[in-house]
Amino acid sequence: MLLSPRIEHSSSRESLGAVHRRLAAFNHTRLTPRITDTDEDDAEHDRLTQLERDFVEAERRRVAQRAKEAPRDADGFVAWFEALEHHGPGQGDPLFPWLATEAPWDAMRWFLEQEVAGEAGFDDLVALTQVKMPPRVKLELARNYWDEMGQGNQGGMHGPMLERLAIRLELQAGRDHVVWESLALGNLMSALATHRRYAYQSIGALGVIELTAPGRAACVNAGLKRLGVGGDARQYFALHATLDIKHSEAWNREVLHPLVADCPETAPLIAEGALMRLEAGARCFERYRARLGLGRLRTYGASVGATVA
Repeated sequence: MLLSPRIEHSSSRESLGAVHRRLAAFNHTRLTPRITDTDEDDAEHDRLTQLERDFVEAERRRVAQRAKEAPRDADGFVAWFEALEHHGPGQGDPLFPWLATEAPWDAMRWFLEQEVAGEAGFDDLVALTQVKMPPRVKLELARNYWDEMGQGNQGGMHGPMLERLAIRLELQAGRDHVVWESLALGNLMSALATHRRYAYQSIGALGVIELTAPGRAACVNAGLKRLGVGGDARQYFALHATLDIKHSEAWNREVLHPLVADCPETAPLIAEGALMRLEAGARCFERYRARLGLGRLRTYGASVGATVA
């Protein structure tokens, strides 16, 4: 992981864990509604805000050259973006067919604990990102948000679906057992959505989630079904295995294409967000495999149902 001089004095996992636990707590506090001020003083808030910016800027530098290579015409950019599904960082990771076909119960529970901890709340991220966007873009983000809200039905809200799975499987809620890579992914998404200087990066990061999630969600759903988890508890992954295909098509057509067509300078910024999110996911997958002892698994390419070596 490429870090700024403020952070890279120690590259140990313990130090990275401490950094991202601080940022995760910071994000939880600042995004949670409250009626009184917190005990956190202004100086500490400023320190954490600077730490967050150092983290994001380091991630931007990591992908800057690749992002600059993205086309700046709308049709070319969308084609480049869609190709990330097959050639982007972390795509075809062998972890997921293993989860679908072989993972034992304890491994699946540990994986889900990491994933739940890194979930920043897609609905809230979309709501924060849409502020002051052009009308056509805002309308598509609104449609996406409405789907996340179960189209007005509380039982269909996506966030509570994941919470129901966590409760049903008695997943651990604390951050102490969560690897720093998972916390870093959530911290990245929160930072991009909450700071307007990263609004276009947030558009790219959210769009690439819609693009690449369906295959992984299908694998997790298959694994949970194999392990005897009922359909109600699996609903979050079953839904995202199909719905995100539709969401991705609309996002590329109604968000990416008009933004780049109207302002080609947004293309490398959107590309940065997509690549940062994919790199963060790839780090998670690599760490998960190391923790689960899966170093010998081979990449499975774009096929969800491929076998593993």
